Amino acid sequence: MRDDLVGYLIGALDAPDAKRVESMLADPREGEQVRRDLELLDRSMVALAADRDPLAVPPGLAARTLQMIATRKGSEVRHPDGDPSRAETASHGHSPGDHRSSPRPGRQNTRHRGGHVVRPATMTPERPSSNVESPIRWIDTLVLAATALAACILVIPGIGRLVDDGRRTQVVRRLGRIGGSLQGYASSHRRYPTPPDGGPLSRGGLYAPTLVSEHRIVSDDGTVLAPGSQLSVSGTYRVPTVEEVKAAVGTPAFDDMVRSMGGDFGYTLGHRDPTGRLMPNRPLFRSHHPIMADAPDESGERSSNHPAGLHHILFEDGRVTTTHETDLHGDDHLFRNHEGRTAAGTDEEDAVIGDSHHQP
Repeated sequence: MRDDLVGYLIGALDAPDAKRVESMLADPREGEQVRRDLELLDRSMVALAADRDPLAVPPGLAARTLQMIATRKGSEVRHPDGDPSRAETASHGHSPGDHRSSPRPGRQNTRHRGGHVVRPATMTPERPSSNVESPIRWIDTLVLAATALAACILVIPGIGRLVDDGRRTQVVRRLGRIGGSLQGYASSHRRYPTPPDGGPLSRGGLYAPTLVSEHRIVSDDGTVLAPGSQLSVSGTYRVPTVEEVKAAVGTPAFDDMVRSMGGDFGYTLGHRDPTGRLMPNRPLFRSHHPIMADAPDESGERSSNHPAGLHHILFEDGRVTTTHETDLHGDDHLFRNHEGRTAAGTDEEDAVIGDSHHQP
């Protein structure tokens, strides 16, 4: 099962296996532990984000490496320790100018003592110093180092990109799951979750506590989180219920609660009629009208959920698309209404996605 969770996390499972994992996540008995295992694996992959981009190879690195190998090999073959006179000394055991103990060619060095011939012990050639490396061994080490460097340059960024692809797949699946919950809510209430017209509870992120209170999503299963985000990595995030949000009004914890209760996704702020009244979010199932997306950051121009600048958008008909920030807004700004504010739209076709704390 753990292998399936890894494959599910990086988007490597086929449709039947992915559906089986999702069934396990929704299981009332085993789902909680499976969700915790999934979040633990997700947090463990955060370190790979540092190796997302390939390393820049310095110009001329290959040529300089080959030149260094050739130079090093030539110098070590000629004189292993860099001094030809020392090499000669090591082979004879004395300096070149000392001939007192050197045997003459063709004559055995002997002495007579007491009528007996005394022969000196056979001279054993001195072993080379142990600190002299073989050139072949040095080249092997260099080749291994070059192979390891190539692995860092080529393999690790590939793993990082695979993790990024898996996380994008996770976001699409999670938005699709929330979309199904919103459709179920709309079938029962004839509208999508809609915040109050005014007051402290009039926040875009109230959609999540509403779905949790009706048991349409689980508060701590990570459905409303983008994999690898700060909230996801914390491992303690949970969506409060509507009752918990109401109880926090007027307390120091309220502001923090409303900033995070919608998770990493923004929700539609709806629109106001000509009299200024906030209208219910009706389920018109429009394929061009967004209802959720990656939440905007403080700039109000983009989301910071994904470093590559990608944004995921859920439309009323349940379709989820992925687009780059350069193509995000087009004719209708995703995070601002026709008046340029992050607030409810000026008409029914003016779609605005706000962060959790934004008020219509």
